[in-house]
Parts: sequence; structure tokens; C-alpha cells
Amino acid sequence: MVYKIDYLDDVYEWSLTSDGPEYRHVTDYTPTLYAVYDGQGEDGLAALRARLTSSPRVNSLCIEQWRRGFRHDHEDVLTIEVADLDAVLPIAHQIRKLGRPGEYKCFNVDFSREFRYCLENDLDPTPAQTPSTLSIEVESVELANPPITELTIDDETVSGSPTAILHAVQHRIERADPDVLVLSSSELIPTLYETADAHEMDLQFGRLPGWQQLASKSTYESYGNVGHSPARYNIPGRAIVDKSNTFFFAQSGLDGCLDMVRRSGKPVQEVAWASIGNVLTAIQIREARERDVLVPWNSWRHEFFKPLTTLDDADRGGFTFSPEVGFHEDVHELDFSSLYPNIICEFNISSETIRCECHADREDVPGLGYSICDERGYLVDVLQPLIDARDAFKQEIRETDDSEWATTLQARSDAIKWILVSCFGYQGFSNAKFGRIECHEAINAYAREILLDAKEVFEANGWRLVHGIVDSLWVTAINDEEQTPLEELASAITDRVGIRLEYETAFEWVAFVPLRDSEQGALTKYFGKVAGTGSEDSEYKYRGIECRQRSTPAWIADVQRELIETLDQYRSPEAVCDRLDRRLAELRDGQVDPQKLAIDNRASKHVEEYQQYTRTVAALERADDVGLDPQPGQDVSYVVIDDSKRSRDRVALAHELPEGYDVEFYVEQLLRAAESVCSPLGWRRDEIAEYLAERTTLTLSAFHS
Repeated sequence: MVYKIDYLDDVYEWSLTSDGPEYRHVTDYTPTLYAVYDGQGEDGLAALRARLTSSPRVNSLCIEQWRRGFRHDHEDVLTIEVADLDAVLPIAHQIRKLGRPGEYKCFNVDFSREFRYCLENDLDPTPAQTPSTLSIEVESVELANPPITELTIDDETVSGSPTAILHAVQHRIERADPDVLVLSSSELIPTLYETADAHEMDLQFGRLPGWQQLASKSTYESYGNVGHSPARYNIPGRAIVDKSNTFFFAQSGLDGCLDMVRRSGKPVQEVAWASIGNVLTAIQIREARERDVLVPWNSWRHEFFKPLTTLDDADRGGFTFSPEVGFHEDVHELDFSSLYPNIICEFNISSETIRCECHADREDVPGLGYSICDERGYLVDVLQPLIDARDAFKQEIRETDDSEWATTLQARSDAIKWILVSCFGYQGFSNAKFGRIECHEAINAYAREILLDAKEVFEANGWRLVHGIVDSLWVTAINDEEQTPLEELASAITDRVGIRLEYETAFEWVAFVPLRDSEQGALTKYFGKVAGTGSEDSEYKYRGIECRQRSTPAWIADVQRELIETLDQYRSPEAVCDRLDRRLAELRDGQVDPQKLAIDNRASKHVEEYQQYTRTVAALERADDVGLDPQPGQDVSYVVIDDSKRSRDRVALAHELPEGYDVEFYVEQLLRAAESVCSPLGWRRDEIAEYLAERTTLTLSAFHS
């Protein structure tokens, strides 16, 4: 089976065999797109065919029978084979401009290159054996200021002249002959090749000579967040994993990526750089292909008309129950297993089943009155195998004694988890190929109903809800009432709603944190101690607080976890503040390693576009000074040196190894983290400051006496 497809002068299919890697040179591949006609005349496709016949970029044309959607019958479609990949988009744009707007629609246009080849040739890109890997890492400053004089190959650091680096890289690649190159940044490829050219040296990363740039770097915005997509490169015969541009490899390693290769039909190199939605779409496209359904170039599923009252009811999101702020003992967490994907499968929610005309008189979705068709939806066929596979992996993990195999299964389970987590939100994404906003609304409606029903069952059986959000519930016993065992209730609720409610965790205690400017509970900020773990092996769970936030300096995060352990031991804010006082003294005495105070912030703009002189701006200016050229969506790591300044001297970049830091700035950061720990017990910033001031006064009095 192929594991990599290269488009060079022609196509090269690479396979891994017991005798080593092999390739097949394909000279006759022609990509395919499709067009349908929605105009008034009867000869629209014939006219289009006649028009494209003379195009030098079109190889062949024919009329075939395909379906334009899951609820459409087969119809005449113009199948267009073009000369090469570069011709697909120009031909599609040419077709779309013909006739009146919307008369001609194109399908199967914007596929990634390797995925398109596998799809059109019915190839499974799952490697026949586990690919071998070689890792090459380089510091960003080295990469920004070539030639590179130091890098790490697997676990070995190599330093020296540019030619020595090139020789070392070439030697290791030739000796290891890896199937996958895992790079800290794929910019290593052009950088090292340019260095080789400058020194008139031969360098070959791939199994054939040369390299390609597949895509330029870009900035994008998604749900209000700015992201950065680095340039992508290709070398013949080897897949590239760019660690600066990979989700699935970062979350689930190579084992998780390979499982997604098998399920999506995208080769490993494309899975490595793909987003969750990209892989989910690939799985959906394969299901569509099985049903002779073409893939729209753009989503044309308009929102159904609905009354204003329905709009208001539909736009409510999932279930949320504001947590009871405070320190709660003997708390139990229960979660619905893969709630949203299971709702989709249990209630047959899909873009072609929601509000179907054949059951327009029914009101199936609670609170919204939408009907859902009885005919099985395509989305169910996409998600049910994923749900079943993840359940099987989790079961096998519990049963196996082989730790290595358990690690592999966990990686596969983690990869599937992200698809299942995202499948719900993707239904409401405007660019989703097969999404529909009504699916998103219906899933939320069912989820709210299920969680409210579960809440009533618990309260009727001696349990009080202290928090609930989306698919999770936290309950504690109601005083002076008899409690039905939770396992029994979970089983009863599972039978009632058709989705498994799992007993997740017993907590010795849980602390729910209030909002900064309110006494109301923050929905996603809490911490607690898992029951059954003693002082030697205590296990804590943290959500939303500073130690879980990516921008929090490592030292601040460590101290916050230490304060939580102190709270666990003494159960008093005074004890927490006593420990905090000692850590503040270390900070003020300059005893903290500045490297552990580095802050990672993501730039949202180019440096010249900021209107306020923030710390991030100062860091971006310093990064520009050393040639790093950070782009919007990329992280910049810095230590605050003097927060009173309004120049680039306000901060120092982490790699500059600063020797000092702004004490008062980091004192504020630590007090903020301490407030998250103490606030569930009623101590806010003022109470903490007052206690620390009194403690300092007492200490000084004792010293003078």
C-alpha cells in the first residue's frame, strides 16, 4: 500500500515493503472535477462540454451519473479530466463564471493533492508497516540567522561549521534511511539546501533529488483567534512532520496519525499538517464517495426559514449550570460518553435528515420542533465507527498488561477523541462541506434535555448538583437524605436516554473558583483532589486556573500547584498565604531563575499594527532585531525586565538568557494565581494582602523584640 505520493514531473507512488521502500512511476494520471447545470435551458451541459473541448488544459470530457447531495437522485454530470493539478482551479473558476450566477456548479475542486490522488484511484495510504522516523531539531534563532551551526539529530547535538552540519545531516539520513522526517520546523529544508548551494555541496533529504515548496506561510483567523500556518515543503519518498505545524502528531504521536490515515484516506504527511476539521471532512468525503455523492466546492446549505421565537430558542448553546462557588467535600463527577457524537447517532441527526420534507408534520427535536427523517443519515455512518473504535480501544487498554501496546491504543483513542469533540461544532461551521446550522442547534437541544433529565433523577435520589456543563455533572450527597448508589443511577439514566453515563471520578474535595469581578462561579475554573490518593501519591485535577493556561510562567504554575497541595493539607487560607509569603520572599530576593518566568504570548498582528505599546509589542520588536520575524499567530516568549518602560527594554526574549526580572510585575502574577486558590474559601485579593501585611508586621515586631 502507498504511504506517500509525490508530484514531480509525473506522479510517484511510494510504498513500504519488507525489502525496503519502493516507488511506482505513474505517467498517465489526470485529476478530475465535475460540473452540473442548474439553468433554464436543456442543453447546458452540452454547451459547457463544447466550450471546454478546445481548452488545452482539458484532457477529456464525458457525461456520467452522480448525485450532488445525499437526498438527490443520480443525474447527468459533466466529468472533466484536466491535464494536471495546476489546471483544476482555473478550469473551475472558468466554469463558475459562465451563464448566470449559480447556473453552473463545480464539485470535487479543492482537495489536497495526495488525498485527491488516493481518492480518485481508490488507494489506501496506510503504510504496510510502521514507518521509521528521524528527528531534526534546531533553535529558532539559529534558523532565523543561517547558516546553522548547531542542531540536534534524534538525541545527539551536532555543532560546527556549516559544512560540518551538512555532512552530519546527510550522513544520518543516509544511515537511518527514515520514512518520516520529524522536523522542529520544515524551514530547515530550504535553509539547509541554500547553505549547501552556497558551499557547492550536494544535499539530498529525499529518496530522489530535489525539494518542493507546496504552500506559502499564511495567517488566518478562526473563531476570533489569529493563527499562523507555516510554509509547507516536500521531499521525494519521505513524509515530513513539521512540529511547528501539526496537531495530530502533537496530540497523539505517529500511532494516532497512522490511525487517522486509515480512517481518512489522507497520507501521513497530510494528516500531520491537517486540522481536525480537515481530517473529519476527508472521512465525510470518503463516505460520500461510497454513496456516489459529489463534494461541493462551497457549502450551499442555506439556513432554513424559522420564526423569531425559534431562532431565540435555538441559539442557546449547550447545558450550563453555574457552579456553587466554594470548597466541597465528597464530590463525584459523571460524564456522558462522547455525548454530542452519540446524540448525532442516537437521534439520526445529519444535514439531509434534519427538517426533512417527508416528516414535516413531526416535532422530534425538543424545544425546537424540528423533524428528523427515519432514513439513516450519512453522518451517523461517519461517526458510529469512530465511537465504537474508541470504546473498543478504551476497553482493551483496561484489559491489557502490555504497557507498550496500551500506549499505542491510547494514541489512537486520543486521535479519535479530537474528531468526536469537534464533529458537533463543525456542523455549524459556515465552510463545512456537509454541515448545516440546524444540526448544530438540534444537537444542543437534545443535550440540554438530557442533562436536565439527569439532574432531576439525581435530585430525586438524594444527590445535589454542584456543577454541570456540556456533558459533565458534579454531584454531592444531600444531607439527611438517603442516596441511591451512583452506579445504579448512571445505569438507569443510560437506559433512559440511550447514551452511556459513566462514573468518572470521585473527589475527596473540589474547589469551584468565582469570576474575578463577581461572586458567580466561573464555568470552567476549578481544582480538586482525586479520592483514594494519599499524601505520597496525591493526584489533583486542575481546569482553567493559571497552572493550566499556556501563557503562565512555569514558576508561577509550579507555585500555584504547591499552594493547592498546602490547601489540601491544612484546609485553610491562612496556611496557603503562609506558603505564598515564603515564595514571595524568594521572588523579591531575586532567587528565581528568570528562564522559569518566561511568558508565551501569541501575536495577533504585525508589530506595526498594534496601537498600544504592550509587552508583546516590545517582545516582537526584540524578535525583529535578531531576525526572527514573528508572524501573527506565532508565539513569542519573553521575560518582563522593567514593566515601567515603554521601549523594547521592557522585556527580554527567553533565548537571550536574562539575568534579572521585574519583581513587582511577577509579584502581581503570583498574587493573581494565589487568589484563584483562596477565593473558593472566601479570600479575595484584599484579604490575602491584609493577611500578608499583618504577618510581615508580626515578623518585624518579633525581630525587633
